[in-house]
This record gives sequence, C-alpha cells and structure tokens, in this order.
Amino acid sequence: MQIETAVIHAGIQEDPLTGAVIPPIYQTSTYHQAELGGHVKYEYTRGENPTRFAVEAVMATLEHGTAGFAFSSGMTAIHAVLTLLHSGDHLIIGTDVYGGTFRLVNRILSNLGITATAVDTNNPHAVQEAIQPNTKMLYLETPSNPLLHVTDIPQAAKIAHQAQMIVAVDNTFASPINQTPLDLGADIVLHSGTKYLGGHSDLISGFVVTKDSGLTEQIKFIQMSIGGVLSPQDSYLLQRSLKTLALRVERHNSNANRLAEYLNNHQKIAKVYYPGLINSPDHQIAQAQMNGFGGMLSLELVTGLDTKTFVESMRLFTLAESLGGVESLIEVPAVMTHASIPRSVRLENGISDELVRVSVGIESIDDLLEDMQQALAQL
Repeated sequence: MQIETAVIHAGIQEDPLTGAVIPPIYQTSTYHQAELGGHVKYEYTRGENPTRFAVEAVMATLEHGTAGFAFSSGMTAIHAVLTLLHSGDHLIIGTDVYGGTFRLVNRILSNLGITATAVDTNNPHAVQEAIQPNTKMLYLETPSNPLLHVTDIPQAAKIAHQAQMIVAVDNTFASPINQTPLDLGADIVLHSGTKYLGGHSDLISGFVVTKDSGLTEQIKFIQMSIGGVLSPQDSYLLQRSLKTLALRVERHNSNANRLAEYLNNHQKIAKVYYPGLINSPDHQIAQAQMNGFGGMLSLELVTGLDTKTFVESMRLFTLAESLGGVESLIEVPAVMTHASIPRSVRLENGISDELVRVSVGIESIDDLLEDMQQALAQL
C-alpha cells in the first residue's frame, strides 16, 4: 500500500458496532468488566482507549513499525523514550536540536544521573569518539531544528548498533511522507504530532513508533505508568488530519523549495539553510534518504540588517512558535524556540542571534513570495 493510500485506509477505519466509516470518539475513563479478574481488552483509558488505538495503528503503518504510541505532547513522547535510560547511562545527542529537548536533557535528566554529549551527528568520527562504555542511546534530529542539518541515518545507526546502542530519530521536520527512519536503521521514531501530523495548529500531541518487541513492551509500560496519553478527542482530530497529510506535505515541499531558491539568490540574505538547495552541504544525504525536502527552512540576514523589523513586517507569515501547520509561520530561535539554550552554546552550535526560522505553509506560493519580498524591502 502506497503512503498516499495508507494515510486514508491504514489502521482502524470502521466502527465494528455500527459500520461507521469514521471510528467514534470513546469519551470514557473506564470500562465495564463482565467478570472479576477476567481478561479484558479495555480497562482504563490511561492504558487503553479505542479512539487512541485507532490513530496509533495508523502511525505504526505510516512509519513502517509494529506499534505506535500517542502522547499528550511531543515533549511527553521524547521524555518517554529518554526514560528508557537509567541513572549512570550516557546519551549522545546532536548539537543542533530543539530547545525543549536540550532543556530536558541538560536540566532534568542530568539531575537523575544521566549524562549526555552533544556532537555533530553527521560526522561519523565525532559520533564514534563520543561513545563511552555506558553509552546507551544515540538521539538524532534529522532534518535538525533549526539549522536543517541532515544526518546519514544508516551510517549513524551502524556505528551505534556496533556499540549496542538504541537509535532514536525525531522525524518531526520530515514527517513519514518524506522519511521513514525505521527503514534506514533506526530503532525508535518520534514525532511532535502537533506539527505536520496535526497540520492545523489546533492540537498538541506526540508519537513514538517502534518495531522491536522488547522496545515496544518498554514504551507501552512507560506510557501506561507515567501517563500523558493523548485524549480521545485529540486522537480523533489527529486521525482526521492524517488523511490529508500526503497532500499537505506535497504542497509544503514545493512551496519551501520555491521560497528557498528565491531567498538563496537575494542580496539581503547571507545564508539559507535548506537541504533541497543543490549548494547545501546536506543535499546529497537528503536526496539519498528522503522523498522530499520538507517545508522548513532557516535564513540569516546580511550583517547589519534588523531581524526584528524583518519578522514584524510580515503580513502572511505569522510571527509565532511551532511549525507544520497549513499557515506559514516565522520566528527567531534565539528569542523564541531555542531561548532555553545558553547564548554561548547556541553560537557555538551555529544558531546565531540573526537566524530566522520559517515554516512554509500551503498558501499560494506567489502570495508568500510577495510577502517575503515586501518584508525584505523594509530593511
């Protein structure tokens, strides 16, 4: 089944009781049990809910895994995966990751005796050098947030698996339409479902997909024990949104490609970060392991130009955090999404104060180009 068909037909797509083509919302916290101590499929919604099961089944199919787990936010999903680590364990993570992930690793996990080393994950020598006897996991973002760096997943996974490490990939920026990390050697895939999966900026969610039975059992236990599961209402909304994912991502890809090409040739833009550009250092790897280059790009203005004036001059691009919605968004990572990372660390990792991140929506590309042109004219 092709993914364009899977987003519509995968998983539980019919109510067995009534034949309804859309699974109903089971808005319940608990379930009747016919006998004391008997085996039941549904016991308590923190552990089991038919509406949540339906969207989890779709995500497992889209990511070519065997089990999916829906969480109340992307950070809850990330926390669940990192909970696989124990006190005394060591984690390797990319230097260029979402600020919330950095905060969780460096301010929460560090208090629990879990250490981490940040490296350029697309440098195999750097990954190899960072491995310690107690290293248990390699955590990747690819494309990364906010510099759109692309890690060679098969190469990184080979190095990690030789050291008996779990490989987890945050696939939020790509979506399963553009990339399926489990096929490339990853053990776990994560998503902030708030972004492209939801696609309409109206819900918060997170997903984990596994294919190994051992990891599946562990994530299931963590999900049930810690909670933070996706509500029935949001599970329904998310499954509804997934039905148009392939169409939306196709438009995100094409719009971002056009916008990146325009910005790459503009005299007021010093640098564009987008793996779809032929001159991007990440282009070759992205071309090899991705079906599309995504709807995210970042840019740096020429030195001396005012970033604040630029982003506030936008008419269609909304100044806001988040990404992956049908509407175009723009933000400044140093002030917004990555402000929790100390400035010295941001600069060391290439996240300048002048960096602007753009989530390209599905509006008319002509209108988006016109808006970008008029904002640049204000500088």
